[in-house]
Amino acid sequence: MKHKSLDDAECPIARSLDHVGEWWSILILREAYYGAKKFDEFQKGVEGITPSTLTRRLKHLVDTGLFKRHRYSEKPERYEYVLTKCGRDFYPIMWTLMEWGNKYFAPEGIFIQLKNIKTRKAAIPFFADRNTGKEMLPKDYQIAPGPAASAALYTKIATSKQE
Repeated sequence: MKHKSLDDAECPIARSLDHVGEWWSILILREAYYGAKKFDEFQKGVEGITPSTLTRRLKHLVDTGLFKRHRYSEKPERYEYVLTKCGRDFYPIMWTLMEWGNKYFAPEGIFIQLKNIKTRKAAIPFFADRNTGKEMLPKDYQIAPGPAASAALYTKIATSKQE
């Protein structure tokens, strides 16, 4: 079932979900971070995905700029999928999802974690404000309308009760 495009929404979260919100897409990105580039590598890594779904998702990820497709074989015609800067910039989001999943949805314990390459110690991602260098805690920040916000969005955000 095709969903309505959110590409013209005023919300950057909605626009982002238009590109990666379908769960197969995030799992395909995960496999790319693990090193997958070829169709069969993605199919092997994403358990339960059908070839037709994988084909559609890869096409969508190419069309939306997260992957570039490069031909690596003429006969038979074969392609590899390489992350673009946009796709690589999704890393911190993936790391945060991993940390959140480990914290709240892994009662058996941690299956996958980040490690610092140099120290070999476990790493715990967090958000920092580039302007201050300080950790971003919900109590210290709020959503605010941006320069491109419509009057309706400005009113919605200005009158919202944020937690």
